[in-house]
Amino acid sequence: MKCKKCGEKASVNMRQHKLALCKEHYLEWVPEQTERFIKKYEMFTRDEKILVAVSGGKDSLALWDILHRLGYQADGLYLGLGIDGGIGYSHESQRLAQKFADERGLKLHVVDIEKEYGQPIPVLSEISHRGHGKPCAVCGLVKRHEMNRIARDLGYAVLATGHNLDDEAAVLFGNTLNWSSEYLLRQGPVLPSSDGLARKVKPLCRFYEREMTAYALARGIEYIYEECPYADGSQSIYYKELLNQLETTRPGAKLTFYLRFLEARKRGDLFIEQNIEHAHLHACPKCGQPTSTDDYCSFCRMIEKVNAVSAK
Repeated sequence: MKCKKCGEKASVNMRQHKLALCKEHYLEWVPEQTERFIKKYEMFTRDEKILVAVSGGKDSLALWDILHRLGYQADGLYLGLGIDGGIGYSHESQRLAQKFADERGLKLHVVDIEKEYGQPIPVLSEISHRGHGKPCAVCGLVKRHEMNRIARDLGYAVLATGHNLDDEAAVLFGNTLNWSSEYLLRQGPVLPSSDGLARKVKPLCRFYEREMTAYALARGIEYIYEECPYADGSQSIYYKELLNQLETTRPGAKLTFYLRFLEARKRGDLFIEQNIEHAHLHACPKCGQPTSTDDYCSFCRMIEKVNAVSAK
């Protein structure tokens, strides 16, 4: 297989695009495509400060690297979740995120959840009795709250995450199976800012996971290979496996599935109610973040419960 641009031996073959590229031209192609997606979906401008949520994994570090190469004002945010799993998962993730930042002279904000709230994620989950034995629900709640808090407190207009096409297609597949109409209407490359929440963007949403792996390896980015110890058996991984089987026989199926959904949503052709009534949001009296309840937000209620149990 030869590179389509120079005729040299190709390093990456993308069947879904009918495109093969050598290492040099692949490392040019990925940022070019990312820039195109940023402009197409009007994610952000060069005048805006961007906060990149980094986990130490390939996607988030690759995203930070791409935005830096493109000349955007992008700083990183690492959340120390206190997840060990016998492999020191959080410690190693933080080490790699910090190493990446230090080598490139980039700013990385680090928030240690245990230092901030007294307990790591697994213990918060256990004490609050959320998640049915797995801390994933609590992890998601904490990450959303902290990413919003840091973006707000430090004046970032945009919060960027490294979700790739495989992630987005799996979420879309699950939401479609369950016909989760509100989630379907909200899913997309950009979630506009509202009620004190930063704009959320996914610049890698049209790249396959294997494409981002190839990019990280070609750029020499050191990242954590292990999945979160609690990810085993998750529905999202199961959905990814099903979609991978489809992709094997129909190259490009995941991309077509996602793009056709975005087109249908834009046209209003999802065959679900477009005027879903959203609950009125007001500021949580404790943390100031938007909530639909008359009391504290879900995050603050969880922390209060954990503190009450720990004090006994």
